[in-house]
Amino acid sequence: MAHLLGAESISLEYPTKVVFENVTVGIDEGDRIGVVGRNGDGKTTLLRMLAGRLQPDSGRVTRRGGVTIGMLDQSDALATGLTVSESIVGDRPEYEWASDARVRDVIEGLVGDIRWDALVDDLSGGQRRRVALASVLTHDWDVVFLDEPTNHLDVEGVAWLAQHLKKRWAATSGGLVVVTHDRWFLDEVSTDTWEVHDATIEPFEGGYAAYILQRVERDRMAAASESKRQNLMRKELAWLRRGAPARSTKPKFRMDAAAALIDDVPPIRDSVSLARLAVNRLGKDVVDLLDATVTYPTIEPDGRVGSREVLHPIEWRIAPGERTGILGVNGAGKSTLLGLVAGTVEPTTGRVKRGKTVKLAILDQRLDELADIANDRVSAVIAREKTSFNSGGVELTPGQLLERLGFTSAQLSTPVKDLSGGQKRRLQLLLILLHEPNVLILDEPTNDLDTDMLAAMEDLLDSWPGTLLVVSHDRYLLERVTDQQYAVLDGRFRHLPGGVEEYLKIRAAQIAGRVGGDAAVSRPTSSDFDAGAGRTAPPTGLTGAAKRDAEKELAAANRRLAKYTDQIAAKHAELAAHDQNDYIGLGTLQSGLAELESSSAKLEERWLQLSGLLEG
Repeated sequence: MAHLLGAESISLEYPTKVVFENVTVGIDEGDRIGVVGRNGDGKTTLLRMLAGRLQPDSGRVTRRGGVTIGMLDQSDALATGLTVSESIVGDRPEYEWASDARVRDVIEGLVGDIRWDALVDDLSGGQRRRVALASVLTHDWDVVFLDEPTNHLDVEGVAWLAQHLKKRWAATSGGLVVVTHDRWFLDEVSTDTWEVHDATIEPFEGGYAAYILQRVERDRMAAASESKRQNLMRKELAWLRRGAPARSTKPKFRMDAAAALIDDVPPIRDSVSLARLAVNRLGKDVVDLLDATVTYPTIEPDGRVGSREVLHPIEWRIAPGERTGILGVNGAGKSTLLGLVAGTVEPTTGRVKRGKTVKLAILDQRLDELADIANDRVSAVIAREKTSFNSGGVELTPGQLLERLGFTSAQLSTPVKDLSGGQKRRLQLLLILLHEPNVLILDEPTNDLDTDMLAAMEDLLDSWPGTLLVVSHDRYLLERVTDQQYAVLDGRFRHLPGGVEEYLKIRAAQIAGRVGGDAAVSRPTSSDFDAGAGRTAPPTGLTGAAKRDAEKELAAANRRLAKYTDQIAAKHAELAAHDQNDYIGLGTLQSGLAELESSSAKLEERWLQLSGLLEG
C-alpha cells in the first residue's frame, strides 16, 4: 500500500519528562489506527507532531506530496463570531454542499438538533465539540487525525461516527488515526493499535480486543522471562555476598553481570490494582419508585406559566445486587430519574420507598467534593478517613492503598488541586468507596480515565457486592459491568431485552418517523435538506381491532422474552457446571443454547415491529 506520511527517529523532551525517544512510525493507505496509553504519556502530542502542529526536538515527519490532513484536537478552537453553518461548510454555496451525500450525512449525524444560524459563541461545550467534529468531517482529507472524537457524543452518536468512518474511504485508501478511551469505538474502527508508553510506540495488529489479547500474551512471556531473570539475579547476589575475602577475588565479568541485572530492573507500568473494599449490609428492600412522575414548570411563549412532565408514571423496584445500565439522549430525564432514586428530586405524583439499610453514594461528572480539600496533600486526605484499611483481608496504610490506585510515591505528597483529571477521578472514587456504600450510582464515570484505569475500575465493580446503577455513553462499560439495560424514552422507563443494540434500533425508528419521538432531541432526516422538503410525517398508528390484536401480541411477546431470558441464563449455568471433558454433552448444550438465542432474537425483532406500529 502507498505511504501517506510518517515519523522518522523523532524525539521530544520537556524539562521534566522525555515524551518520545527515537520513535519511527508510518501511516499507509488504508490504515485505521487507534492510539491507546495512559493519560500524560504523549498520545495527543503524537497526533500534533504527525499533523505538523508541533515540531520534534530531533528527527522529522514527512508526508507524500499532495497529501491533505484534517485534525480534530481537544481545544475545540472555533472562530468566534461565526454561525454554525459558517463553521461547518464555510462560504460554500448551499447547492454545492447540500448535494453532497457525505456532508448531509455528517450534518444529520452530528448537528441536526442545533440551529443552523446559531452563533458558535452561544453554544454549550458539547455542542461546540460536535460542530468542530462536523467541520472536519465535511471536508475531503487523505488523512484524518481525531483526538477524543467521542467526547460529548451519546451512544447513538458514537455508533453513527463509527459507521461514518468505516465507510468514509475505500478499504485501501485514506488514513485514520484516532485517540480515544472509548473501547467499543476503537474495536469498531481500528485495524491496528499503537500503544504509547515509556517514550516509545508499540504497534499491535487489530482493534482494542486484539490488542488486549496480544498485550496479555506479551506480559505473560515477559513474566516468564522475568521469573528466570529474578532467579538468576538471586543466585548472582548470593554469590557476591559470600564473605569479604572471597568478594575481592571475584572475576570482574561476574561483577558486571550482576550490576547489569540490578540496573536493568524496569518500573512496573501496570501498577493500578483495586482490591475489594467492604460495604454496609444491604437488606431486601432497596429503592422502589411507585407510579412516580416528575413535572417541571415552564414559561409559555405568551408568558404564561405551564408545566412539562419529564417522567411519566414509572414503577421500578430496584433489587439487592441489581446492576442496571440506563440509556437515553441528553435531556431525556436520566439525571431526574437518578435524582428520584437518590432522594435529591421529589416526585410530583406517586412515591419513592427506600429500605432502612440503604447507604447510597453517587460518582457524578463533577468534582465538587474535592473543592474543599484542593490544597490538602493526597496522603493527608486519605489518612483523615482511617489510619489503616482492610482490602481483601489485607491491612493497608493510606499510602499503600493509594499506590494500589496507581498513585506514585511522589504524587502522595501532591496537593489535590495539582492532580490531573484522571487522578482526581481516582481519588473521588476511592473516597466514595471508603464510606462503604451499598448502593452506588455512577453518572458518566469514565470521564478523564484512560483505558488501563477503566479496566481497573471495571475489575473493582465486578467484585463489588452492592447495587449498581450506571448512566454512561460508554457502551463498553455499560455492557461490561451491568446485567440489564433500561432506557428513558419520551419520559417513560423502558426495559431493553436486547441491550444497547435494541436501544439504537428504537432511536433509529424514532428518527425515521416510524415511532413517535421527541422532536426536540431527534436529528433531522436527509429530506430536510432537499429543496422545499419538510419533515417526513410519521405513519398513522393502528386503530380498532388491529390495535387490540397488536397489543395482545406485544404482551405475549413480553412474557415469552422474559422466559427466553431465564432459559438462556439457565443454559449458561448448565454449561458452566457441565464436565468440560464431555465434548458430546457440551455440544448438545451449545446447540440448545443457540436455538434459544435464535428464537429470542427473532421474537425481539417482532417485538420492535409491534412497538413501532403501536407508538407510530
